[in-house]
Amino acid sequence: MPKIILISGACGCGKTTFADAYARHLVRQEHKTVYLIHGDDFHHGFIEPEDKGDFFRDGQASDQVLWEDILRFNWDCMTATAGRALQQGMDVIIDYVVEDELPRVKKLAAEYRADLYYIVLTADAEEIKRRILGRGDADLTERALFLKKKLETMPENRGHLYNTTGKPIDEIIREIVPEHWLLRQ
Repeated sequence: MPKIILISGACGCGKTTFADAYARHLVRQEHKTVYLIHGDDFHHGFIEPEDKGDFFRDGQASDQVLWEDILRFNWDCMTATAGRALQQGMDVIIDYVVEDELPRVKKLAAEYRADLYYIVLTADAEEIKRRILGRGDADLTERALFLKKKLETMPENRGHLYNTTGKPIDEIIREIVPEHWLLRQ
C-alpha cells in the first residue's frame, strides 16, 4: 500500500531537515523510491516585486496575488504532484505547514488507497527563534511563533505532535516510528 507522509509544523521546527533525512531513511529501509515534495519550492515560484508600491498603477492595484490564492495554488500543485507519484507506485513525503488542508490530503490518500501518516513538528519558542535567526529569516519569527501556538492547539493535531528541541536528526528519525503517526480514516 502506498504511503503519504505529511509533515507539518511552524517555520524553524525542522520540517525540511527532517523530510530530507527521513526520505533517505525510507529509501534505505524499504528499497523503494520516495517522492519528496517541499511546499516551499512551490511557494518560492511566486516572484513578486520587492517594493509593494510596484503593485499600484494609476492609483489601482495591479497584478497582486492574494495569500489565500497563493496557498490554494501551492496545495493544488502539491496534491497533483503527489497524485502522479502515487500513480507511479511511489511513496510521497509532503513538507509544508498544514492549517486547514488536512481534509484535502485525506481525500488524496483515499483516492489512491494510500496510508496517511501525519507528523506535526514543534520546538520550544527559543529554539525556533534561534533556528530562524541562524538561517537569516528574522522576519519569519513572529509568524513562526503564531503558527507554533496554533498548530499545538488544533484538535486534529493531538497525538501527532513531536518536539524536536535539542534533538539531532538521527535521534528524531529513530523516535518517529511510522505506525504511531498513521492517521485513521
